[in-house]
Amino acid sequence: MIIKKAQAGSLESSDCLVTVEPADAYSMSYSGQNEAIFKRRTERIALEVAERLSASARVSIQDQGAIEVTLRARIETAFERAMGDGGVRV
Repeated sequence: MIIKKAQAGSLESSDCLVTVEPADAYSMSYSGQNEAIFKRRTERIALEVAERLSASARVSIQDQGAIEVTLRARIETAFERAMGDGGVRV
């Protein structure tokens, strides 16, 4: 369960800033220089993490060219932080 707003990552080149906050239903917004190329990949990864955790959340991702492994790590970390101390590790 998402209990608070949390972030992971940065706006540095080759990174991304992921924000996760409580919501009644899952939603995601994505912005990045190569949105046409990477938006679907990013949506798939974020939804996969949310479903695995059974977490309803509003997810915002500002992509600065992060590779997939970095993106996944940032998303998982943001979810873990948003779940608080009682959260399940991803």
